[in-house]
Amino acid sequence: MAVDVLLGLQWGDEGKGKIVDHLSDQYDAICRFQGGPNAGHTIIIGNDKHVLHTIPSGVFRAGIKNIVGNGVVIDPITFEREINGLLKSGLDCRSNLYISKKAHLILPTHRYLDAASEAQKGDAKIGSTLRGIGPTYMDKTGRNGLRIGDLLTGDFRDKYQNLKKKHLNLAEIYPKIDFDLEGEEDKWFKAVETLKQLQIIDGEYFINDLITNGKKVLAEGAQGSMLDITYGTYPFVTSSNTITAGVCTGLGIPPQAIRRVIGITKAYCTRVGSGPFPTELFGKTGNAIMKEGKEYGATTGRERRCGWIDLPQLKYVIMLNGVTELVITKLDVLTILETFNAGTAYQFANGNISNRLPFDLIDEIKKVDYQSFNSWNQPIENAKNYDELPTEALNYLDFLERELNTPIKMVSVGPERNQTIIR
Repeated sequence: MAVDVLLGLQWGDEGKGKIVDHLSDQYDAICRFQGGPNAGHTIIIGNDKHVLHTIPSGVFRAGIKNIVGNGVVIDPITFEREINGLLKSGLDCRSNLYISKKAHLILPTHRYLDAASEAQKGDAKIGSTLRGIGPTYMDKTGRNGLRIGDLLTGDFRDKYQNLKKKHLNLAEIYPKIDFDLEGEEDKWFKAVETLKQLQIIDGEYFINDLITNGKKVLAEGAQGSMLDITYGTYPFVTSSNTITAGVCTGLGIPPQAIRRVIGITKAYCTRVGSGPFPTELFGKTGNAIMKEGKEYGATTGRERRCGWIDLPQLKYVIMLNGVTELVITKLDVLTILETFNAGTAYQFANGNISNRLPFDLIDEIKKVDYQSFNSWNQPIENAKNYDELPTEALNYLDFLERELNTPIKMVSVGPERNQTIIR
């Protein structure tokens, strides 16, 4: 059996958690392959709202293995808090939760460095979630990091102190910030003991054994394709590879193991934090979309910037990811508008018009060309079948499918499990 991949095609917040939860009963294992507690996958079941940061979104389905892959970075404090939150809601996920030994640990001093570095940048800050993600990946590539497997060694405390000392020396270049390091360390070491009680595995062998034994595996991406460290809107990106290629390195599987690539995009577009956003809306329309779509970061609580869907951007990430099918989320939000737009091409500073992304989206794009659509004057959140959608909604979806040359297989018309149309 092969691995299917589900990932976001914009700047994150596309609704991956809901779709993974919806699909997860079709799989034997759900695997996170990159990122860390900077992710926020929201799942609404009845009146209960759950936000997962590191734990895979398959935990709400019985009997499914949930694997945190080698490419993930883990903050023990956040991880313990997630487990306790699930326990409080009546769900004990520990028997079906597995952590790869090669996943890297986020130390309290990683978070300290993250906050100090961002504070120093002032107006030039990149919009970090301040979860220590960047400094942890820097230690990983710098060959200084600590991994989950190190927790099981006899000299772990020595390794920790050596890395902490390095971090504090580095922190001398930054201005002082308010950070209770001693208090955070106390919480961190207590949370580490919780981690050590979980099922710690050789992730690459574990997942490949599942594949060899004919099990179905879904790789769950975090953030979005436009935040990829290499192919995103650099430097306003995350610190990991968020595209399909990251599945191979993050889980330890060969490229030929990948089958379906399910790409998720909102019916419009959002972005949290700084960075280019060619189709961004300013004023009452953007605010109306933000309020109707409840566009607030699941991890940070920050208001999301809102704009029209961007077809050149989507074509770019569909190409990079090898997307085989699309999921359109939050179509219901467009119900509140009389008309809405889709960005179809960029006009560059030199006068050229193109549907390809330039090297620098800020300096090279001067204008976006749009196609306008009429909205629908009726609620769609109770639609159960594709053909029940209004003609105007179907026209828009047909346009997207044709322009993106990729079939739309699912449409979300509301936040709950049952508000998902399978085509």
